[in-house]
Amino acid sequence: MAKKVLLIVGDYVEDYEAMVPFQAMGSVGIEVHAIAPERKKGDVVPTAVHDFTGDQTYKELRGHNFAINFDFDTVNPEDYDGLYIAGGRSAEYIRLNKKVIEFTQYFFNKNKPVAAICHGIQVLTTARVLQGRTLTAYVAVGPDIELAGGTWKNIPADQAVVDGNLVTSPAWPGHQAILKEFYKLLGITISL
Repeated sequence: MAKKVLLIVGDYVEDYEAMVPFQAMGSVGIEVHAIAPERKKGDVVPTAVHDFTGDQTYKELRGHNFAINFDFDTVNPEDYDGLYIAGGRSAEYIRLNKKVIEFTQYFFNKNKPVAAICHGIQVLTTARVLQGRTLTAYVAVGPDIELAGGTWKNIPADQAVVDGNLVTSPAWPGHQAILKEFYKLLGITISL
């Protein structure tokens, strides 16, 4: 039976951090439901491309439109095997949505696989699920992890950290690492 994953995004989600996992998970047979607060199937959210150009932080450019393929208001978290939280600017405001927090807490309470990348970890800090956990995130989110009772690991952007049912990566260069570990948590084996 195919696995089902809930992918949470929002306006100005980081383009790669929505597009790549959505497409990669679909390519291995995972049914992915991409949702965003206040959005229905067929709606789109604008994305942002984050790139480093020599400034102290990333530059944000307008990306693509990312298609939502499931109604936010009809989600039942019990129907899913895992949760994937994309990063980008969207995380700072979707974490204010009560249902997003409830969905996140459900996956932790049931010990189901959770993946979060870059700023997506801000949803986890608001959900108060990081006490005693070790994880990574974009460097600017590190203090938030510590304040939420977790331990932040500063690792290269192309790596991932696994702690129990949780896998995290600091940014989009870590897609291969985070997806590889997320597949393992979901019980998916890919052999060549």
